[in-house]
Amino acid sequence: MITLLVNGEKQVVKASPDTPLLWVLRDDLGLTGTKYGCGMALCGACTVHIDGEAVRSCVIPVSSLAGKKITTIEGLSQNSDHPVQKAWAAVQVSQCGYCQSGQIMSAVALLAKRPHPTDADIDLAMSGNICRCASYSQIRAAIHRAAKAG
Repeated sequence: MITLLVNGEKQVVKASPDTPLLWVLRDDLGLTGTKYGCGMALCGACTVHIDGEAVRSCVIPVSSLAGKKITTIEGLSQNSDHPVQKAWAAVQVSQCGYCQSGQIMSAVALLAKRPHPTDADIDLAMSGNICRCASYSQIRAAIHRAAKAG
């Protein structure tokens, strides 16, 4: 049994220590907002926060997370009213939407470190998140909008 702190709640799961966090979130805890994309930490669809840092949950063994605070897209806000989520909706970023939870989690981590990022800051921070729909300009606009909203 492994005890995790996910979205502010203690969760006890029965999982092999080497199970990637992604599968514990999705299969054991039913938190399906975090998506499987590549399984190799290359696309960003599985991005969550661990102690405030954006990380790829598909390659993080669950055994390495004792005492760490895990936040998923479901944990950002109760009603999708986090400033980044609101900016995403206002700018109409989503097309297919598959990558968007990972994009949003990366954007939130960026704004926590750089409340008023430049285009270069955004491009660098978001470079590990792939969007097949190529909504990159809308993503950048939404991040700037969220930064202004504070």
